Amino acid sequence: MQHFWTVVFYQPLYNALIFFVNILPWHSIGLAVIILTILVKVILLPIAKKSIRSQLALKAIEPELERIKKEFPNKEEQAKKTFALYKDKKINPFSGCLLLIIQIPVILALYQVFIKGADSSTGVLYSFVEHPEIISTVLFGISMASKSLVLAILAGVTQFIQAYIMNNFPKKLKVDVPKGEKKDFKAEFAKSMQFQMLYVLPIFIAVVAYQVSAAVALYWVTSNIFTIVQEYIMRREYQKTL
Repeated sequence: MQHFWTVVFYQPLYNALIFFVNILPWHSIGLAVIILTILVKVILLPIAKKSIRSQLALKAIEPELERIKKEFPNKEEQAKKTFALYKDKKINPFSGCLLLIIQIPVILALYQVFIKGADSSTGVLYSFVEHPEIISTVLFGISMASKSLVLAILAGVTQFIQAYIMNNFPKKLKVDVPKGEKKDFKAEFAKSMQFQMLYVLPIFIAVVAYQVSAAVALYWVTSNIFTIVQEYIMRREYQKTL
């Protein structure tokens, strides 16, 4: 299992990092982290697009889902009608889970790469990738090998912005609960999760980002900024179709 992890995830990402360190100006490991992060996000972009589209499409059919719940109290019949609606609207409600499942090993491998850095053993290097003789660990006055309060705060702030965008849908997609109508457990649970994603997770990420190296914090900041821009562009494109 360890061999599979190394060959499939860690080794390719580590070699990519070393490759970028070799070709980038000043042999900067900080710039290499940024480029590698963007490269990974671009590779995952098709899956991310499907996930965002499904998320917005699910929000758009929320009134129809509420109607099904009221008209078909039987859970089995309700499930049939719900999946029939998904099929009719060509929505995959599990696309977000697919993106998460794919991203988890990639993110863990990236953390391992950034924590070990370019000074790790050359045993995992491909034959065509040379170990850099000179490595600059400083970017914008910040040492990638040390902790960085600035990058940790930026990681938390960008995570908050990302969560805010994800939890605020276009006005045309918002579904208001009529006054006097009691929210069910599912709605209350979703509201609780949104609160934690919006306020608790950014604080948690900022704290963790300060505990690890600045290289990992830089990855978080770069990844969050990429996702923010991606979400903003896709939501504007989707809103035009409404």
